[in-house]
Amino acid sequence: MFDALSDRLRTTLGALTGHGRVSADDVDAAMREVRLALLEADVNFKVVKDFVGRVRERATGAEILESLTAGQQVVKIVNEELVALLSAGDRTFRLTGNPAIVVLVGLQGSGKTTSAAKLARHLHRQGRRPLLVAADPYRPAAADQLETLGKSLDVPVFRAPVGTDVLGIARGGLDAARKLVCDTVILDTAGRLTVDEPLMKELADLAAAVKASETLLVVDAMTGQEAVNVAQAFHAAVPVTGLILTKIDGDARGGAALSISAVTGLPVKFLGTGEKTDALELFHPDRLAGRILGMGDVMTLVERAQEHYDAKQAAKMAEKLQKNSFTLEDMLEQMEQVRKMGPMGQIMEMIPGMGGMAKQAQESVDRGDLKRVEAIIRSMTPAERHDPNILNGGRRRRIAQGSGTRLQDVNQLVKQFGELQKMMKQMTGGRLGRRLPGMFG
Repeated sequence: MFDALSDRLRTTLGALTGHGRVSADDVDAAMREVRLALLEADVNFKVVKDFVGRVRERATGAEILESLTAGQQVVKIVNEELVALLSAGDRTFRLTGNPAIVVLVGLQGSGKTTSAAKLARHLHRQGRRPLLVAADPYRPAAADQLETLGKSLDVPVFRAPVGTDVLGIARGGLDAARKLVCDTVILDTAGRLTVDEPLMKELADLAAAVKASETLLVVDAMTGQEAVNVAQAFHAAVPVTGLILTKIDGDARGGAALSISAVTGLPVKFLGTGEKTDALELFHPDRLAGRILGMGDVMTLVERAQEHYDAKQAAKMAEKLQKNSFTLEDMLEQMEQVRKMGPMGQIMEMIPGMGGMAKQAQESVDRGDLKRVEAIIRSMTPAERHDPNILNGGRRRRIAQGSGTRLQDVNQLVKQFGELQKMMKQMTGGRLGRRLPGMFG
């Protein structure tokens, strides 16, 4: 979502850091580019005006312009102001009461039901016992979808008999939570195609009746500035405590995500980064700002790795690297592990300095480059994966035919793997080899 904005800001700010001293004219020229980049990304124009004004005021101070590292300091100011822009409101996620009640509200199609399941998984991993409640009496398919998602997560789902009103469903859900000893109730409420008075009254009555500890508005980030208008309308009628921004992995302009908190005063508490139930992240303004400016997001990368990587497998892999016994079978396992962490473009964006290569990496995945490598390795026998040196012409032709690839593709993979093994041998032969166990630990 932020690719175009990120590329533009990196180019503009990169031109500043290439200078020694920076003049006021240089700052003004850079701020014009920043303003255009933000407006083209669909950021609210008032937010852009305030943001650029604050950056210019700080960046044109005498102590900045006279510094030999003025360019880097301007980038630092932009980063700090971007973090401040994203940090509106109190982002603390409060779960008070027994059971704690979380109400999800929003328009139809914003991703409420999927977000309810994602939130349940997130809380379950934190050691809580959530109960999902299908609180949409008008759309049976929503309850069916919630039941299917709950079953896949091994999280209980409560649905009331047909004809039960919203307050009746909520009371039934609370009773079920007490019987099942669940400490958190997540209510997936009804939505409408547009904001209307009956919907707002129903949600306001529900919020007052259940005394929710959190009322989260689920907003589709793909809808641009309309998302800001929706958030303002809900905030005026319902006691919303925070936002879940969904479809952040989409290709629309990301301006709504950048300006929604500044305009409404509502904090973004979670980001939906994909379709799967594990694609929900706690919102960290500094991390998102780092990704946008190409500074990476190491913390989120580490958290994803910790969630998806097996510690025993990692230790085993470190030992193989130290002994220089890394095989094509191990390479296949590593590819599967990395795939679990999310889209390749997202992962590359989290590595400092690699943001510019994120699009390239994702395009490579979209072309099927990794699938082709995987197909080639899977078409090999265990002996061939362990020792590629036995791959003669006949074996390579058989592998190419079995994997649906060309002989050149097989030859290229074998050559690249041979170069990788040589590099590892050089690394483990020197001082780095003795440090590998500590590094991987």
